[in-house]
Amino acid sequence: MTERETLTLTRDVDIITIPDGAAGMLREGERVTLHQALGDNFTVITDYGHMVRIAGGDADALGKESRALQTLVTETDAEAIEKNCWEVMKTVYDPEIPVNIVDLGLVYQCRVEPVAEHQHDVHIQMTLTAPGCGMGPVIQGDVERGVRALPGVHAVDVEVVLDPPWSQEMMSEVAKLQLGLF
Repeated sequence: MTERETLTLTRDVDIITIPDGAAGMLREGERVTLHQALGDNFTVITDYGHMVRIAGGDADALGKESRALQTLVTETDAEAIEKNCWEVMKTVYDPEIPVNIVDLGLVYQCRVEPVAEHQHDVHIQMTLTAPGCGMGPVIQGDVERGVRALPGVHAVDVEVVLDPPWSQEMMSEVAKLQLGLF
């Protein structure tokens, strides 16, 4: 989480509106209030009260620095890749909730299969907090991009499943504490 901070955009920037997931743009000079800066993205509130997401690659438009992907281990065996996949998924956040998708209980499975020497395919099963979540494809894309960037990953398949449906009981103890659910 981060303190609320009002920022002026230094250049035009592509956005995704929350919660519907529609693409848009904010113009240079527009003011936004930083709502959260978690993972590699920024959630901001416009002067019109709209919540939008700005990708980490556009951090400079906010006067911020982009965060580089950090892997836990450099080996490319299946076990190391799986460990890195989980670490990457812990950097993906629902833009409305200040908890990563792993602690939210949205990731059901991560399977790593060797396809060649030092090359693996990764299959991830995840769900959404609500079946009609407009940000679902965006979160799915964040997972796919992050995992694909890992060393030793040949291909990535991120499958969104709705059964079993997500519930608060799937959240980690850490997530429940962060959200004040105890």
